[in-house]
Amino acid sequence: MPVYRLRDEIAFPPAELADESGLLAVGGGLEPERLLLAYASGIFPWYSEGQPILWHAPDPRMVLLSSELHVNRSLRKSLAKTDLRISLDEAFSKVVKRCAEVGRPEQDGTWITDDMQDAYVRLHELGFAHSCEAWRDDELVGGIYGVSIGGVFFGESMFASESNASKIAFTHLVRQLGAWGIELIDCQVYTEHLERFGAREWPRGSFQEALGEALQSPTRRGSWSFEDERQ
Repeated sequence: MPVYRLRDEIAFPPAELADESGLLAVGGGLEPERLLLAYASGIFPWYSEGQPILWHAPDPRMVLLSSELHVNRSLRKSLAKTDLRISLDEAFSKVVKRCAEVGRPEQDGTWITDDMQDAYVRLHELGFAHSCEAWRDDELVGGIYGVSIGGVFFGESMFASESNASKIAFTHLVRQLGAWGIELIDCQVYTEHLERFGAREWPRGSFQEALGEALQSPTRRGSWSFEDERQ
C-alpha cells in the first residue's frame, strides 16, 4: 500500500488504504479542523520529535465499549477506599504535559511533541478535548486525556505518579461517559492494560462502521464535570 503525502488541503484518504502497520499518510498540519476530520475518519496522528506528522488507522483497532468496562477485584477495593479526588477538565494542559513526560513504554522519548501539546490544548479550548484528573490534595498524581466528538471518546494517553491513580481516574471517566450515552471509546492500539479493562481488538471495518453511527449523536462540547455522586 502507498503512504499518502498530505498537502495544505484538509483532507485524508480512506482509512482502509493504510498499510499493514496502520500508517496511512504523512505531512499536513495539526490545525483543529484537520485533527477533528482525522478523528471523525478513524485516523489519528502518532509520530516522534524530528519526524514528519504521521497519520495512522490501524487494523485491528483497540476498542472499549463503556457498557463493557471491567473492573477487577483489586481495583474495586482501591476505588472503595481511595481518598483521591477525581475531576474533569480542571488541569488539561498539565495532564497533557505529564503524559508527554512519561511517554509510551515501547518508544524512545515521547510522541507527544510540543506541537502536539499545543494542538490538543487548542482543541480543549474549543471544547473538543477533555481530561480526567486524580489529585492527592493539591498534587496531580494521575490523569488521562482525549478527544470527544458525537458519541465517541478517543483516548490519547494517561499517566500516573501514584499507584492506581490513572486506573481510578479512567474508571470514573468511562462510567461517566456511559451515563452520558458515549458508548464507543477508541483505545487505538492493543495493550494488556486496556485489555484488562475490557477493551477488545476490532477489525478496522467494524470500528469504522461503529464510528459512523456514533458520530450521528450530538457532541458534548465545552467544559466537562461529573454529574453523579461518586464515593
